[in-house]
Amino acid sequence: MLNLAVFISGSGTNLQSIIDGTENGAIDARVALVVSNEPEAYGLVRAKNHDIPTAAVNHRDYKTREEFENALIDALSPHSVDLICLAGFMRVLTPHFLNRYSRKVINIHPALLPSFPGTQGQQDAFDYGVRFTGCTVHFVDDGVDTGPIIIQAVVPVLPDDTKDTLQKRILAQEHIIYPQAIQYIAQGRAEIAGRKVVVRDASPEEFAAVNPPAEILDD
Repeated sequence: MLNLAVFISGSGTNLQSIIDGTENGAIDARVALVVSNEPEAYGLVRAKNHDIPTAAVNHRDYKTREEFENALIDALSPHSVDLICLAGFMRVLTPHFLNRYSRKVINIHPALLPSFPGTQGQQDAFDYGVRFTGCTVHFVDDGVDTGPIIIQAVVPVLPDDTKDTLQKRILAQEHIIYPQAIQYIAQGRAEIAGRKVVVRDASPEEFAAVNPPAEILDD
């Protein structure tokens, strides 16, 4: 069983989906620690409601990123963490941290990478006028949203969508694919092969989606 540390900065809805998955048996893991760089983040309350240890490591208290990351490492060290899950953690981790936890850090991003990386990825996709967007779980490397992709979900952009309505539908998919990605890793089924993550014994669905619908049919 994997020991997870979940890093958050805000309300922690993805954290909640991970906690629920560990408690209902969908994920072969336990949340050993929740870490937030924002001491008032509601996600810390979610963790405490489930008797999960927490650590508030305020990045503003440190002069450099390295000092901040050393504090994160100190918070992790007593908990025998196997996998770190970034769930709305609004700080970029440097190689100083990532080299210590190589291939043990994953993240969820609210767009279909490699398109629209960065903190405004969801808004950028909406503003660009894409017909499909979605969310991505990926391993974290020293780039910004550039690590090997584990799983993605596709969400169509509807004609009457606003940023908020689209965000809600993407978030619903995040709550599905993030626990699934963790379970792949817990089962030892996700293997990095160059730029790709190979998920053993998966049966991908073959499909082609069109938005808006094509009206000219191929006879």
